[in-house]
Amino acid sequence: MLKPVFCSLLSLLAAHPGWAQTETAAPVAPKAATVTPAAAPKPAAVPLSPRQLFPGLFEAVQLGRIFPDNKTFVDAAPKQRPATILAAWRREKDQPGFDLKAFVETHFTMPASTAVPFQSDLKAGLRHHLDTLWTVLARPAAPAADATDSLAQFRSLVPLPKPYIVPGGRFREVYYWDSYFTMLGLAEAGKTQLMKDITDNFAYLLGRFGFIPNGNRTYYLTRSQPPFFADIVKLLAQDLGNGELLRYRPALEAEYRYWMLGAETLKPGTAARRVVRLPNGDLLNRYWDESDQPREESYAEDVAAAKKSKQPAAQFYHHMRAGAASGWDFSSRWFKPGGGLESIQTTDLVPIDLNCLLYNLEMTLAEAARVAGQPAQARAYEAKAAQRKTALLALSWDPKAGWFQDYNWRLKQRSTVRSLAGTYPLAYGLATPEQAKRVAAGLQTNFLKPGGLVTTLSDTRQQWDAPNAWAPLQHLAIEGLARYDQKALSDTVAHRWVRLNTRVYGQTGKLLEKYDVQNVNRPAGGGEYPLQDGFGWTNGVLLRLLNREQPR
Repeated sequence: MLKPVFCSLLSLLAAHPGWAQTETAAPVAPKAATVTPAAAPKPAAVPLSPRQLFPGLFEAVQLGRIFPDNKTFVDAAPKQRPATILAAWRREKDQPGFDLKAFVETHFTMPASTAVPFQSDLKAGLRHHLDTLWTVLARPAAPAADATDSLAQFRSLVPLPKPYIVPGGRFREVYYWDSYFTMLGLAEAGKTQLMKDITDNFAYLLGRFGFIPNGNRTYYLTRSQPPFFADIVKLLAQDLGNGELLRYRPALEAEYRYWMLGAETLKPGTAARRVVRLPNGDLLNRYWDESDQPREESYAEDVAAAKKSKQPAAQFYHHMRAGAASGWDFSSRWFKPGGGLESIQTTDLVPIDLNCLLYNLEMTLAEAARVAGQPAQARAYEAKAAQRKTALLALSWDPKAGWFQDYNWRLKQRSTVRSLAGTYPLAYGLATPEQAKRVAAGLQTNFLKPGGLVTTLSDTRQQWDAPNAWAPLQHLAIEGLARYDQKALSDTVAHRWVRLNTRVYGQTGKLLEKYDVQNVNRPAGGGEYPLQDGFGWTNGVLLRLLNREQPR
């Protein structure tokens, strides 16, 4: 009999036939690899997702739209073993008067309301609200259940050993890149222990799965998110010292292995998983999800969107899932010129933001090696970072536009879409002073609106496009401008964002996931779900900026 772990892996692989796909742009002459081979992470137990546990029932619920939000069912907890529930469903589903919603509510415990269970006290002020929200959005540690809990393995929530912060609203679990920006606020609030708990949770996930999932749900175990773990560790090190670089060095190395997996055997002009090898042999990265199926948490939306696309369904789903892995789900940044969601091409693009983050990871690993007294290893990581920087700037910098743009590795040409991802080279110090000046000029002329910086220059009704703006991108732009001595513009962006957040809070008692910075009296819209409040990364960035404008 097969061991349970092996069975789980086989089930996951069978459900995701695109697991080990290698793609080619065009035939090219081979060139020797330029990086040291990275070892693959060891296999780990892979919990099954709701669609794998409840085949047939899952599709009926999600496509039947018995809940307005497809995320409701995948977050529900079964009250019996899947075999028992499936047997009951098959017996009852064709009976006269069968009520699918009532059946689900009988056999599953529904997730808590998406509303943040907290009533603002406007008289107490914004800072008091922020302070209180850390408690409202906190979730306790949930170590792996003991053997007496026979249903634990069938819940989609992956237990974490330490407390953590959720974003709020429909987002009831930890999210990877959200957590860094939330931690900016925790640092300002002096909550070092909670910062350490969150960092430990991510190290745990790296140890268990070999990567940090999009979130701690089984349906997120095929993708990661923008790799901010190096920034998370460095933020913690600001409070606790460089010993944290050594403490989390194995986890940082595990994350690097995940992103570079397969690089050593990749031929020039091809891509596999998250790695792209350019025709000249240079290595860069892309966003990727191992599955070629509709996202379980947005199943009906993906199935409907695929019907409008001319792409093969599996290819379309890969692009959609990679867009979710990017955190920008969704944006004209990922679409073909002039196209909509049906033209999405995420995995064809080498994203400027992702590669800046991996440059930062390489430099952080170099710093950790130096702290450990290993100068040769430090130099090796610095060499990788230098190669990435040279390759990325050569491909992404558009001298005519004065902007950093994504690069289509298949077509061998830059994207024409300008987005706030173009500020990442400033935030992480890759840009030259002249490039930074031109980006600042472009921000001033094209992106700066009454409430802050708009995400892109196109209004497509996608949530990561105009007129919407998001706290993490405001923070990175503000930091990048300040790094290159563009203080006046940095201060302007910060002030406008704080003013907008503060005004909306005064009117609604809420801090929101995103904002319309162009029409500041109108709530942000677009996307697959209603506007959410809470909201982790908004709170973190806002508190940091409040302390910058009004030091305490």
